[in-house]
Amino acid sequence: ELELDRFLNNKARHENFEYNTDSIMKLLTITRILHPASKKKSYEFKDMFFERFNFELYDIYRALSHFSKIGTECQRFISDQIISKYGRNTTLMYFDVTNFHFEIDKTDDLRKRGKEKNNRPDPIVQMALAMDADGIPLYYKLFPGNTHDSKTFIPVFKDVCVRFSPGRVIAVADMGSTSSNHIFFLKGGHRDKCVNGYVFSFSIRKGSEKFKKYVLTDTGYTDRDGKALKEGYNYKIKSRIEVREIQVTMKNGSQKSMLIDEKQVVFWNEKYAKKARTEREEIIKKALDIIANPKKHNKSTVHGAATYIKNITFDKKTGEIFEEPGKQLIYDEEKAAEDAKYDGYYCIISSEPEMPDQRIIEIYRGLSDIEDNFKVSKSDLDIRPVHVSREDRINAHVLTCFISPVLLRLIQQKTDYRFTPEQIIACLNTIR
Repeated sequence: ELELDRFLNNKARHENFEYNTDSIMKLLTITRILHPASKKKSYEFKDMFFERFNFELYDIYRALSHFSKIGTECQRFISDQIISKYGRNTTLMYFDVTNFHFEIDKTDDLRKRGKEKNNRPDPIVQMALAMDADGIPLYYKLFPGNTHDSKTFIPVFKDVCVRFSPGRVIAVADMGSTSSNHIFFLKGGHRDKCVNGYVFSFSIRKGSEKFKKYVLTDTGYTDRDGKALKEGYNYKIKSRIEVREIQVTMKNGSQKSMLIDEKQVVFWNEKYAKKARTEREEIIKKALDIIANPKKHNKSTVHGAATYIKNITFDKKTGEIFEEPGKQLIYDEEKAAEDAKYDGYYCIISSEPEMPDQRIIEIYRGLSDIEDNFKVSKSDLDIRPVHVSREDRINAHVLTCFISPVLLRLIQQKTDYRFTPEQIIACLNTIR
């Protein structure tokens, strides 16, 4: 239905290939869904299918360079086909960033050391993904592994606006994208047109003292139905339209102060509060162990526990905890108590003042779908570790890992979302 065969055959028409690029892409995407593995292993699976794949292993590697060249066009073609065959809702656009590692020692222009999601020391590549309101991947872009998450949002959003012309979009993203520069950009800063909206999560702990006081004051909170809170409540919510001052970095590097009108939706959930409390107790337990046994730990194993330790420093070369003379490691009890105040509280900020509070929360929770796409790509489709090394072949590998969850999402859509990706894959693997 997507007619990817037509697209791939057209793109290969003027190339001097001795193989069929459509057949190679079909094998790579099908095996990525059913039996994710290296390109060599995928080739060994080729005789499992009804279709006869008439090419050699070296043809796959040659085709990867071609797929890299047409990757962006392919994403656009798939989107156009989805629009014409199924319809596509781009009034909301979800953004998130992940990374995948390479089991190598040396870095290069793309594969660099950065903050790997599972804290591995291997070089990584950053991947930013945009997804439509139905949870179907729309566009991805790769960045060097040392690129901070916040530096990927604007380039990807610009590409989406230029390549896919979605009209006015409400961007939805987590705290990593909640910056003053992004809000300024979405409101039309540095551009002449294409003003968009946003629904972002906002850090309460990093907010102003005035904002924190608003969050912790019981005045104004209601239950889900807007009614007064009853004793023993486990959920509360309130909102306000607030003028907030933001600091924007201009093109010349100068800082400019701006005032924006913004809706702030704050809610508290008892379940989330218990979860946060349990997680912090584990972190504090680790912090106390680090204080008692600093030689057992280093920078790569400390993670969040360092937040609750005063005077902790690390050796720049070895990463070991450096014990400065006269400075003991001390548990920061005040910091732990301050953090505990905000357990279970969340804030979502939005450019949409007329939008109901629960709708804003519902939109933000849709971000979990993009996380599901990453989960499917990483676990069910094994996007990592990557078994190719050249940049063009990495691009092609990610293209196959992009097409595969698109196919899975469309199958889910066609079956009324009755099945998870895992169930679909398990079902397809029983067919002989």
